[in-house]
Amino acid sequence: MRLSKSWIIAKKDLKSFIRKKTILYTVVALPLLISVLFPVVLEISSRKSGGVSAAALPTLLPAFAFFYVIIPAIIPTPIASYSIVGEKIEKSLEPLLATPTTDGEILLGKSLAAFLPAIVATYVGAAIFMTLIDSVTYGKLHYLYYPNWEFGLILLVLSPLAATLSVELSIVVSSRVNDVRAASQLGSLAFLPFMGIYLASEIGLISLDTNTLLIIAGILAAAALVLFRVSTATFRREEILTKWK
Repeated sequence: MRLSKSWIIAKKDLKSFIRKKTILYTVVALPLLISVLFPVVLEISSRKSGGVSAAALPTLLPAFAFFYVIIPAIIPTPIASYSIVGEKIEKSLEPLLATPTTDGEILLGKSLAAFLPAIVATYVGAAIFMTLIDSVTYGKLHYLYYPNWEFGLILLVLSPLAATLSVELSIVVSSRVNDVRAASQLGSLAFLPFMGIYLASEIGLISLDTNTLLIIAGILAAAALVLFRVSTATFRREEILTKWK
């Protein structure tokens, strides 16, 4: 596999996505909204009624932090879904498939084009989130809550795995359907398990401590590997070139 060829494909797709306002708004607005919303809610709550107690903050904040697993699971969906179906509709996929690039090089390039914006947006949002949360909670905790080990594990391990899983699922879906909206809707199912984990933590069924996060990371790694195998098996360039209408 020639990584240089994959990077050329990724750069081409990235330039295309920048021109699409819907995708660009999703990449920018979602992490920014989440990063500002939670600190603002804590600040308003603190001013009106004393807010969350110092003892409760270490329990509450990890649930907020888990949104930085959900965000990279959502952002790649419209990008990865469009990368195959959208290009097919716009008649720009066939010339790429006709080049002497391998299926692996094409899939890696398109995966990078969806993965990188999601991770960059997640990390920028996380930096804003940590700064604002520390400014809001320092008066009660008397120490800077972020950065910490659990959030480092989320950002360095779970976020990339969640983004990878979302990308692979979206590529599998977009390789088999002929409609961008259907591909995006089906690909968005990737974030549902993460929402389930978040809700389970909110009602006390699980605790998002280091051990739980490591277990989730192991499951995500296994699922991403399976989906990678499926995506390479279902991406048939000959069928796309000859049978898609």
